[in-house]
Amino acid sequence: MRNATKYLALGAVALCLVGGGWFGYQQLFTKGLDKLSAEVCDKAVARETVVRVLPDSRSADQSAERSGSGTNFSFRCRVVTSGDSFLSGEVKIQDTSERTWADFYGSHTDATLLRSSADGVEALAQLDNHHGTASVYVPCVPRCVRAGTASASYALVAEARAIGDTRSTGTSLRQAVTDFAYQLSKHAYELGDCRQPRTFPAELPRYQAHRA
Repeated sequence: MRNATKYLALGAVALCLVGGGWFGYQQLFTKGLDKLSAEVCDKAVARETVVRVLPDSRSADQSAERSGSGTNFSFRCRVVTSGDSFLSGEVKIQDTSERTWADFYGSHTDATLLRSSADGVEALAQLDNHHGTASVYVPCVPRCVRAGTASASYALVAEARAIGDTRSTGTSLRQAVTDFAYQLSKHAYELGDCRQPRTFPAELPRYQAHRA
């Protein structure tokens, strides 16, 4: 009886050690993204959006950069993990129409496109692209452009991509990368000093696939 009790006690200790070791492993090697701020890249993007894209990692780092103004304005964001996966995006002022943007990013291919729009904001991604990439188009005429000569085609164009291992694939990955680009776009709209005020929906409608 004593031996049985002894073995049960040893077994319980072993289980605790195994459980404790697994918990420690998780905290040390898989919780890097959880250590980021709740909002990353100058508070432009919710950490939860990044977690939907990037896999577990030991550590993660983020950076943001704003440069230029007016028609030369740009904003960049990058989140890198210790596993060499990263999520990055940039938003730039461009003199381009929505149709030109859409043609450039997808309509001249045979790819299955994912398209979404709301209140004049457009988003797209390609399903057959090897990497998770997406682009968002938001009309924006900088205040520095004279009102009498302001082109209606000025816009903030965001491009984002996930490189390396990702937490999701297919439409789910493209949706998460698009949400990342959209959040960057909303932040850039404030920084870019766009002429017209705009109210953004909390998120764009979820993707529906169609042929280009």
